[in-house]
Amino acid sequence: MVRLLALLVAALLAACAPRPETTRGLPAEGGGDVRYVALGDSTVEGVGASRPELNYVSRIHARLQERYPAARVRNLGVGGATSADVRADQLGPAVELHPNLVTLSVGPNDITQGVPVQEYEQNIRSVLQTLAGKTSAMIVVNLLPDLAVTGRFRGSRHEERVAQLSEQFNSVLRRAAEDHDAEVVDLYTASREEVPRRPELLSADGYHPSDAGYARWAELMWQGIAKRMPRRG
Repeated sequence: MVRLLALLVAALLAACAPRPETTRGLPAEGGGDVRYVALGDSTVEGVGASRPELNYVSRIHARLQERYPAARVRNLGVGGATSADVRADQLGPAVELHPNLVTLSVGPNDITQGVPVQEYEQNIRSVLQTLAGKTSAMIVVNLLPDLAVTGRFRGSRHEERVAQLSEQFNSVLRRAAEDHDAEVVDLYTASREEVPRRPELLSADGYHPSDAGYARWAELMWQGIAKRMPRRG
């Protein structure tokens, strides 16, 4: 009986004790072998950047190397990719790489190709569920920029519909990310506020980010990553 009471007290104390700070994905010390994998579409590939090292994925990698000199990156983004393409073609290789950090940016092609919101949600949830269940990575998802403020759609007959779909797809992303403990980075609000007054954030095609746009994208993404990075001792 005494032993049983002692065990119960020990269990109670353990439950009440403050838990040590933990995080998915990134080690506390800078000497770890950090693997960063980026999933998504042309913005992940870096269409619009003047050089590959100036897209947002490369910029995040450079920031990671400041703290983790051995950090490596694998950019699986492909121009034109939809959520179904990420699920079918990029997810498997990402899991096999045993990443510490995964960023996901996909959705504009789903919108322009008329993919139903429900189908998009199924794909996003499948991707996030697999990443959360089969890797120990920190997962960071960005909301879609407001496509309606880009030169491609602003002032066109599609502007209002694209604006509505941007909001609906972002609602899906936010809910799915929260359900799978992924960090959400709000590019939507930033794009609505900044792109109309800073046209230089878009490349010559009026749709993809420019070098300046990718720099801002990387800055916002890094803020989300930094929230979940372990504190230095």
